Amino acid sequence: MVICAERVTKKAKNILFIMFDQLRWDYLSCYGHPHLHTPNIDRLATMGVRFDRAHIQSPICGSSRMSTYTGRYVHSHGASWNGIPLKVGEVTMGDHLRQAGMGCWLVGKTHMRADADGMARLGLEPDSLIGARVAECGFDVFERDDGMLPEGPDGSYDPDGAREYNNYLRAKGYESDNPWHDFANSGLDADGNVLSGWFLKNSPEPANIAEEDSETPYLTTRAMEFIAGQDGPWCCHLSYIKPHWPYIVPEPYASMFGPEHVLPVVRSDAERQEAHPIFKAFMDTKVGETFSRQDVREAVIPAYMGLIKQADDQMGRLFRWLEDTGRMDETMIVLTSDHGDFLGDHWMGEKTFFHDSSIKVPLIIYDPSTEADATRGTVSDALVESIDLAPTFVEVAGGTPAYHMLEGESLLPILHGQATETRRGHVICEYDFSATPVAHLHDIGVRDAVMFMVADKRWKLIHFEGGHRPMLFDRESDPQELVDLGGSAEHETVIAEMYDKLFAWTRRQSQRTTRSEEQLIEMRTKTRRRGVVIGVYDENDTPLELTTRYRGRRAPDMKNGPRA
Repeated sequence: MVICAERVTKKAKNILFIMFDQLRWDYLSCYGHPHLHTPNIDRLATMGVRFDRAHIQSPICGSSRMSTYTGRYVHSHGASWNGIPLKVGEVTMGDHLRQAGMGCWLVGKTHMRADADGMARLGLEPDSLIGARVAECGFDVFERDDGMLPEGPDGSYDPDGAREYNNYLRAKGYESDNPWHDFANSGLDADGNVLSGWFLKNSPEPANIAEEDSETPYLTTRAMEFIAGQDGPWCCHLSYIKPHWPYIVPEPYASMFGPEHVLPVVRSDAERQEAHPIFKAFMDTKVGETFSRQDVREAVIPAYMGLIKQADDQMGRLFRWLEDTGRMDETMIVLTSDHGDFLGDHWMGEKTFFHDSSIKVPLIIYDPSTEADATRGTVSDALVESIDLAPTFVEVAGGTPAYHMLEGESLLPILHGQATETRRGHVICEYDFSATPVAHLHDIGVRDAVMFMVADKRWKLIHFEGGHRPMLFDRESDPQELVDLGGSAEHETVIAEMYDKLFAWTRRQSQRTTRSEEQLIEMRTKTRRRGVVIGVYDENDTPLELTTRYRGRRAPDMKNGPRA
């Protein structure tokens, strides 16, 4: 007699939420890069779903992350640039997950600034449990490392940056007042002089640090230490600092790639000569001018690729450990980035504009659940936003997403083969550059230094405040986004249709976060059953049960006041 083994049903118990900083979507081999082979990340894609149309909500670290962590657009949460605090009262991924019974921990970067004034107003002490969570974007912190410890004449950009990492390096023998800079992010010449990674000419130099002590392996180790101490259920936000600048990497990665591996730049002379005035202002920044040089690209991009190759190797190390410890079959793994990097494309450096080089990100989700078996190794063409991750995680934790707060939508229907598209017909990205040198140099007022992007699968429209014409790209016929159709009379109808989508988004109800739709529907009739009678002429014009407290009652005549 043959006894059929009962099929074991798998379910995601935990979430490993991996975010890289400034990782372009097309710098992974599973997304088509011809020279940069990333077999470990590619393998994750074969185990899950790779999303080809994942978009961030703002092309800058802080505001992009705040949207991901809150599940809300920048217009809703208000933390519109680096250093602008997420206001007290914003409900975050950690808040939602803890309510569903799942812990939510940070290992790495958030770029969060605490709303110190708001906390003081409410009497929230930073060292209290609630105060610490409010100050840390809703996460419980295993280790926060925002990664950078730059220093200038006015002090440090982030005095707490790389704090624990610097302590680790000093304990290992890297003696310096700032080993993050002198060793992890700088080279060394033959005479012992530090070759600072801040200067792009030094990007080809190997970082003066043993590879296993550099930032990416360090954070991988810290994540493994965190996970090893958990019983679950847990969400671990493993937030890497690299491949964000400074662009410098230790050996063997510093020698892996050269100028011959640098892809042709995506730009045209016409694009620059006919540039929209705001776009031109961004082209003309120092970083834009620098990355427009081919010698700079040939110095920087091989180092950038080396940082990504190191990251992929660390993914291999992490995934093998999860498998060896039996955790792979119970852990959802999400791998993404907070934004991309122009790297000279469109005459730009950095990420602060709306081309796909910047606002399109890799997104790979591995769900060990049995329900996800049908979609393993597939590629999704759905329009996805970073704000979709929070409701997805809530559902994995067994909760019901609070969609009166969360503006994204769960991706579980796609992961489980129940849907092929999201419900949205367009994606949104916002950028507030009012605190940047671009606004200062061009004397752009604070209210005018704002721009919005709305894009569907065919068209991308960019709106600028200040009375400027829009920009428009045809994503089908011009996938490299080189031809701006925003001033084309032939495309006025398309522009009007895209503006309709943008205006519909601005009219959404996003600030009513204290009542759910179900509660609002209940409230429609609640007051009638609690004695509020409006517009009723005769007691017989309304159901008896609603007015029983007002019928058949008697009272003495008090028109002349109480009797003595």
